[in-house]
Amino acid sequence: MTINTNRIIKSEFFLDAFYGILRAYCRTFRITIINEAPWMDYLQKGGSVLLCGWHQQFFATAAYFEKYQKFSPSLMISQSNDGDIGAGLLRRAGWRPIRGSSSKGGMKALKHLIRELRRSRLAAHVVDGPQGPAGIVKPGAITLALAARAVIVPVSISADRAWFFNSWDRFMMPKPFAGIRFAFGEMIHLNGSEGKTDVEAWRRQLESVMRPFLIP
Repeated sequence: MTINTNRIIKSEFFLDAFYGILRAYCRTFRITIINEAPWMDYLQKGGSVLLCGWHQQFFATAAYFEKYQKFSPSLMISQSNDGDIGAGLLRRAGWRPIRGSSSKGGMKALKHLIRELRRSRLAAHVVDGPQGPAGIVKPGAITLALAARAVIVPVSISADRAWFFNSWDRFMMPKPFAGIRFAFGEMIHLNGSEGKTDVEAWRRQLESVMRPFLIP
């Protein structure tokens, strides 16, 4: 009998179990939060917020970002097999996965994400996408924030103890009981028109702000 491993790991049973384990693992972290109040206050007063982070630091958000589920926020997830799993986990955390990436289905997904951000007023975006290159902010974050009239909030996540994968971005997996630091940057208010020159200028500025957040 042939076992379809791919089908199993995408099943609801597997995803429920995986998310339970992931959630329990992340809840061992000792989390310190810096500068969350300003953008949260802005959101609760009617503003729209786009949280922006690096792919390298995505793992540590798994349990903490559950607290935002009351806003029904969105995040773009690739259409790959790994993305299928990620989307299932994201739904269990109370987030809305929007399927697409810069290499596949990106424009359709971006338009969908713009609509979702306008609706819920909160979304997150992985600025270097699922494949990098590391340290390069792609223009999608700027296009999204401009179209949805949202402020950008850069997010830096670090751990006092972690493993780093041999991947394009040196993906970080904090060790059990690690101290995790979520540092939210100052809100970036995008001004001016939505022309290409403005998008590129803002993209470079966001990259200069966020690149020091990468862990070498």
